[in-house]
Amino acid sequence: MPHLVAVPILVPMLTAALMLLLNEQQRRAKSVLTVVSGLIGLLAALALLRWVNAPGTGGGEGSIGVYLPGNWRAPFGIVLVADRLSTMMVALTGVVAFAVSIYSTSRWDRAGVHFHPLLQLQLMGLNGAFLTGDLFNLFVFFEVMLAASYGLLLHGSGRLRVQAGLHYIAINLAASSLFLIGAALLYGVTGTLNMADLGIRIAQLDPADRGLVHAAAAILATAFFAKAGAWPLNFWLVPAYSAAVPPVSAVFALLTKLGIYTVLRLWTVLFAPDTGDSAQFGQSVLMAIGLSTLFVSALGIVGTQRLSHLAGYSVLISAGTLLTAIGLGQPAIWAGALYYLLNSTLAVSAFFLLIDMIERWRNAGASIAPHESADNAPFLSEDLKTLDDVNLDDEQQALYGRAIPAGIAFLGLAFVGCTLLLVGLPPLSGFVGKLAMLSGLLAAPHITPASWGFLALLLVSGFLALVALSRAGIRYFWTQPAAAMPSLRTLEVLPVAALLAACVALTIEAGPVMHHASATAQGLLSPTAYRNAVMEARQVPNPATLKAAP
Repeated sequence: MPHLVAVPILVPMLTAALMLLLNEQQRRAKSVLTVVSGLIGLLAALALLRWVNAPGTGGGEGSIGVYLPGNWRAPFGIVLVADRLSTMMVALTGVVAFAVSIYSTSRWDRAGVHFHPLLQLQLMGLNGAFLTGDLFNLFVFFEVMLAASYGLLLHGSGRLRVQAGLHYIAINLAASSLFLIGAALLYGVTGTLNMADLGIRIAQLDPADRGLVHAAAAILATAFFAKAGAWPLNFWLVPAYSAAVPPVSAVFALLTKLGIYTVLRLWTVLFAPDTGDSAQFGQSVLMAIGLSTLFVSALGIVGTQRLSHLAGYSVLISAGTLLTAIGLGQPAIWAGALYYLLNSTLAVSAFFLLIDMIERWRNAGASIAPHESADNAPFLSEDLKTLDDVNLDDEQQALYGRAIPAGIAFLGLAFVGCTLLLVGLPPLSGFVGKLAMLSGLLAAPHITPASWGFLALLLVSGFLALVALSRAGIRYFWTQPAAAMPSLRTLEVLPVAALLAACVALTIEAGPVMHHASATAQGLLSPTAYRNAVMEARQVPNPATLKAAP
């Protein structure tokens, strides 16, 4: 099983290499390779997820898989680590990637060149960043992912994509530079970049060197906040995600979660309670940034009317919620936040794909409904009194009992589902995640003013998101469509339905998923098992040496 840890990285890498041997006229073969690669990656991720939840060799529940690609012990060699948190993120990536790989074959892979190899390289970077246990290799996988995302953002060309791409490239190059500076400073002080070893050495630092470590952590955090979409470094996110083609936007929903994951991983390993004076370093700043992001994003979502911008601000709302929850530093809140992370990512990815079908149906993305240019709304009379025969349409045909076309029914129900999931209304998993966070917050022995602020903003942001999405639903579904009935393809409907079904599965299996999230939160609070597993991983003996032994 330890070799399985490398499969989510190797499969997309080898698939991308194989695609380079195919020309652009062989797109069908590339599409098949993309879907097959996505399926293999998903199955491997689910197998890893099941493995880490199996009883451990030490008698406790759970296992941590450590793979040494170069067969060098930590901290000298590259280390891949599969624990509950990393495998959960890899499994989430596998679900979204498999759905996107199917959706893209409907038509979007033909909007430009090299879509499929770029998608595979981005998945390789994402999975590698989730699984690596070394800070420098985290940077390497970040750059692989970002290099692929630059090409994917420009896929389909056009002025808006080029403009958004320039901003996106500039902010990410700056963040990557800060990443290198912070990592170099951290290495200069501690002499290591292995995450587990960093946590051990920070606890043993001299007081004179501790300030340099904190400065390096602050520089690294700035880079990760830019990638996570934290305010005020998130001005680029909504235009970039809105300009990208829908399958790319759906995958980009994972990029902000990678920033969140990195903050959570490094903050809990490097500044755990057993690291002396560095314990919980930057907690107040993390909460302040999270609350600011949540507040600004809530205002942004209610101030826009474009569907793609609504989805972009939904990404930012989830980022602010998760950053604040991490900053509160309580395992019960972390457990709810991890559950909420799964729900919000699946829901936003489904929403980006759904927007493509809705806008294509409503006249290629027209954002202004026909009645908005009129003096009066069509559903109100001049004196605001009820009208006669309101149950008849323009052709004096009864509305009651009329069958709804299947395409419109799917789009409408899927939109309602995405709204419930993103807002956090019952009975779906968005409500379960927010309720779990609020329960953990109120169950804390001491509730700080920041906790009350988080509670208020969580409820207010949900209400404002409900207002914004309901307004969009009225515009797109309650007004008379100017276009014909939607023509939906099976390859478009199935991925959206699958992502929404995954959210329904999260709701039905909320107990086991919350158990996994709670165990993950406890492991993050006390990273001793993570450190021991990495530092005690042994090299595989040379077969020649074994044969020579008496």
